[in-house]
Amino acid sequence: MAKKKKNKKKAMQVWKLYQVSGNKVERKNKFCSKCGPGYFLAKHKDRLTCGKCSYVEFISKK
Repeated sequence: MAKKKKNKKKAMQVWKLYQVSGNKVERKNKFCSKCGPGYFLAKHKDRLTCGKCSYVEFISKK
């Protein structure tokens, strides 16, 4: 049999979710209101979504 190809999993780039300014660390994304601190909402074109509980916030058009 032919060997199966393993897909390499990308490591989560957590450093992209924070910004350092002076002595303060600021979060770029919002936290999920259901799951609490530690679970970020992913930014999409028209919405913010939680990967854990599937919570969705739609971004209103201006």
